[in-house]
Amino acid sequence: MPTTTASRRVEDAVRRRRGDLVELSHAIHAEPELAFAEHRSCAKTQALVAERGFEITAPVGGLDTAFRAVFGDGPLTVGICAEYDALPGIGHACGHNIIAASAVGTALALAEVADELGLTVVLLGTPAEEMGGGKVLLLNAGAFDDIAATVMLHPGPHDIAAAHSLALSQVAVEYRGRAAHAAVAPYLGVNAADAITVAQVAIGLLRQQLAPGQMVHGIVTDGGQAANIIPARAEMLYTMRAPDAAALAELERRMRDCFLAGAVATGCEHEVSETEPAYLELTPDQWLAETFRAEMVRAGRAPVPVEVEASLPLGSTDMGNVTQRMPGIHPIVGIDAGGASVHQPAFAEAAAGPSADTAVVEGAIMLSRTVVALAETPEQRDRVLDLQARRAS
Repeated sequence: MPTTTASRRVEDAVRRRRGDLVELSHAIHAEPELAFAEHRSCAKTQALVAERGFEITAPVGGLDTAFRAVFGDGPLTVGICAEYDALPGIGHACGHNIIAASAVGTALALAEVADELGLTVVLLGTPAEEMGGGKVLLLNAGAFDDIAATVMLHPGPHDIAAAHSLALSQVAVEYRGRAAHAAVAPYLGVNAADAITVAQVAIGLLRQQLAPGQMVHGIVTDGGQAANIIPARAEMLYTMRAPDAAALAELERRMRDCFLAGAVATGCEHEVSETEPAYLELTPDQWLAETFRAEMVRAGRAPVPVEVEASLPLGSTDMGNVTQRMPGIHPIVGIDAGGASVHQPAFAEAAAGPSADTAVVEGAIMLSRTVVALAETPEQRDRVLDLQARRAS
């Protein structure tokens, strides 16, 4: 990857702001906030770009903790997604503090070269990735309409340039029966908790025939209020994943039959409702991913081989919906978590450690240099602009 004046300038800009970016990462990490309630984290993520002169619009798309921060007025508009929501009970065990800080570093660096490269830099504060589908809601609200390409990164145990993810949907399943005294007149009750038991047995048996890449996992969120009362209501939450949207639709159909089985067997009524927008599978832009891979190697990292990437789906993300709509990447930047992976307490601790701080800085450098390469490669610049024009027509 040749180094140009602009690519050197963005790297220097990130390194100059290292202290500010690490401080931002630690500040978000210290005060974890859940989906749609990331008020402090959202404000912290805006602060540095506001000082730099970015024009900030908040809230955006009807989401109180979403924002757009814009710098420049060039014809090539590039989005950088900042996530900052945490997980219940284990805080930033997915490292979204690293995502937010690296996104801010990328935006600040690109602001230094926006005029000469004909860029409009858009930092997007995108809440509720862990649950709620913030990016899907923002897509539907038009917050990405003027953007030609979108980039972001995510921490993880390994370096992966062209990360893939699974399509996902989540439902709440409610069973409604009839309460009765469990000892005096159990025969008068219709047990909603039993409906959950039957459904979960059916799901357990279904797992034997799931296609490769399909998976289901769930919890009981309401199993009754007292042991001596036949539960009149019970509820569970189930997540379904598959390699792509078509495989997910087939899995959803089979799971609905399992939910129905619980109702039929017990005589309960039941209702299945989506809790959030479906997440589509990540489809990384090949050119952007290969450019980022070269930046990883340049930084002394060792991204997993191309032939291994597709076999390492990394859960699910609403960034998949963005990459289905426009060129984009969601690479994984490795941090040292002592063998822990995302959504484990040890990863939350590591997300504010020395290797996480390095990931913030190196991640911002690699992302900003990738965007510079896009802006300076005429055929690729024209390609993403043409795709944007087609979407708008």
